[in-house]
Amino acid sequence: MFYRLLSVVQRQRTSRGWQNWSSARSGVSAAEAHSVTLPAQAQVVICGGGIMGTSVAYHLSKMGWKDIVLLEQGRLAAGSTRFCAGIISTARHLSIEQKMADYSNKLYHQLEQETGIQTGYIRTGSIFLAQTQDRLISLKRINSRLNIMGIPSEIISLKKVAELHPLLNVHDLVGAMHVPEDAVVSSADVALALASAASQNEPLLSSLLRRMPELETLEIVKLVNCPETFTPDMRCIMGESPLVQGYFVLAGMNSAGLSFGGGAGRYLAEWMVHGYPSENVWELDLKRFGALQSSRTFLRHRVMEVMPLLYDLKVPRWDFQTGRQLRTSPLYDRLDAQGARWMEKHGFERPKYFVPPDKDLLALEQSKTFYKPDWFDIVESEVKCCKEAVCVIDMSSFTKFEITSTGDQALEILQYLFSNDLDVPVGHIVHTGMLNEGGGYENDCSIARLNKRSFFMISPTDQQIHCWAWLKKHMPKDSNLVLEDVTWKYTALNLIGPRAVDVLSELSYAPMTPEHFPSLFCKEMSVGYANGIRVMSMTHTGEPGFMLYIPIEYALHVYNEVMSVGQKYGIRNAGYYALRSLRIEKFFAFWGQDLNTLTTPLECGRESRVKLEKGMDFIGRDALLQQKQNGVYKRLAMFILDDHDTDLDLWPWWGEPIYRNGQYAGKTTSSAYSYTLERHVCLGFVHNFSEDTGEEQVVTADFINRGEYEIDIAGQRFQAKAKLYPVASLYTHRRRKDDVELSDLHGK
Repeated sequence: MFYRLLSVVQRQRTSRGWQNWSSARSGVSAAEAHSVTLPAQAQVVICGGGIMGTSVAYHLSKMGWKDIVLLEQGRLAAGSTRFCAGIISTARHLSIEQKMADYSNKLYHQLEQETGIQTGYIRTGSIFLAQTQDRLISLKRINSRLNIMGIPSEIISLKKVAELHPLLNVHDLVGAMHVPEDAVVSSADVALALASAASQNEPLLSSLLRRMPELETLEIVKLVNCPETFTPDMRCIMGESPLVQGYFVLAGMNSAGLSFGGGAGRYLAEWMVHGYPSENVWELDLKRFGALQSSRTFLRHRVMEVMPLLYDLKVPRWDFQTGRQLRTSPLYDRLDAQGARWMEKHGFERPKYFVPPDKDLLALEQSKTFYKPDWFDIVESEVKCCKEAVCVIDMSSFTKFEITSTGDQALEILQYLFSNDLDVPVGHIVHTGMLNEGGGYENDCSIARLNKRSFFMISPTDQQIHCWAWLKKHMPKDSNLVLEDVTWKYTALNLIGPRAVDVLSELSYAPMTPEHFPSLFCKEMSVGYANGIRVMSMTHTGEPGFMLYIPIEYALHVYNEVMSVGQKYGIRNAGYYALRSLRIEKFFAFWGQDLNTLTTPLECGRESRVKLEKGMDFIGRDALLQQKQNGVYKRLAMFILDDHDTDLDLWPWWGEPIYRNGQYAGKTTSSAYSYTLERHVCLGFVHNFSEDTGEEQVVTADFINRGEYEIDIAGQRFQAKAKLYPVASLYTHRRRKDDVELSDLHGK
């Protein structure tokens, strides 16, 4: 291997082995510095010689890249890496972060033997303390996930805590978690390191002294203050820029750079070499952010909120308080006045539910729990209205693109980019996946054919940057082919329920029955006084109803008309929590929650959305043909909890381990309470791990059906019934016998 390390204050060094990188660790005074001539070209140029930059270079070299240039303005590891506490902790809330930290731990453990460089690796173990029952529940959830990854971890008693760490004050604790293989890569004492790091924050230091009174006798010899990077959602940034092809980013470690460094460097190197990482890293992908999150004021306010939250209790469905009301629907003020409680997705405000006038708004907003939430009855009434009358949900945040051409170019490129057949009659809607070469979902969307040369594409909210970048990357540079982001042009209202047809019939003076307006059909209509409303017969839930895409200048008028006419039919507002309950009980999987870049249509029962013989090739076709022949190694299933008490037991949310016949078989991807079934319903993938080797084997329908299942919620297992199809009784409101959307077992 041949490496070039360049620095303005470091002598240029070349070597033929990674082991000689140790020379880069030595300091060089300013007097010794001399100018360095940059090479004319390189296979890769890495800017930043901290843990991230060196990790990426290390892994690229392992993958065969040789011409690597590493640029550092000072000496290697002289930035935030130099001043970090050196703690390697695998206890994380996100699965991908756990995997990165676990890999880092193992890498650092063997790195000294591999390179001859002393890393100071010491396996100290970690103890995570809980002063409240909610904190203990959070630790139990993390403990369950660590165990299925093969990372030793256990919930321990206070007596055990005192035995492991006699200096700790345990009188006010309710429990703890011990992770024995956590480590540090510094010879400094753990307590002194924590005290040094915490000395910048007086409240944190006071808490530390209460926990370890012995520290009060120590003297802080040196105070170090250095910059650290934080992100708007407390997750690091990784991936290729959507604007500059070949420009990759790995940054924003939120004080966890050392724990993530090995794993993050590996995934980014895989991305650069192979075009994709070996794990689903969407939660860390740079393209989850857009220009709207780059405002200096937004970042300043959000980062001030993020820093204390890093160690705060993480309860399900909590929301940031800063940087809000950034992107709003034209109906925001109207809905807010009617009791809407809001959550944020990709900077867009979306209603969770609507609080009746007699409810305590403040208490409801401050409620944080792993158990039955205070909004349970509110969402129940919204779900009931969706099933018996009609509800309106503002879904304006959905990503919306238009693809047009002067000839057949739009159809031809969409046929290549999507797995379903888009050569359908004008007015028809097609549910389809945008797949990668491995057959995995880069996007899951609905596409309406507006005319022979124009298509309207609807995608999840957080797909706006990612989907645009994917389309632009694969579309030919043809002036006759136009891609336009029209997300901001249309307000989207979802009319759900059996009386939706009555409301629209009155407002449009047009027949809306299935005979005149079949399922999965799009028609431009007048609603009230407004023209040009794109009405679509689908709801993304499996319930009857319509989506209305309204030019923003008409949004308030159309909403007011719908609510006015709908009064006689029992209309009310509803939010995304009701939508979630409806779609999960109908076995409808959503991208970003249940589907990702490593999930194929054959693994989630969406064979009907793949047309292998549509007359032309499409991205992912070869992989799907091979998978169809060889079988799938995981399968999406629906789990209905049997012995779970909704009022007293902990709730499932997502990420809970699934056990089949007592053996680990997968994790849940999303869950919700079904007010129709009066049970909790979870979606999740089932794997078939060999009991002898642990290798994955083919998963068949028979394998799913023959198993007995349990869902692990914070260490307690609950029996569950697995189903590959939704409960038939839920489809009592089917609009017609051959209703395509409702008969699709795994809708969008």
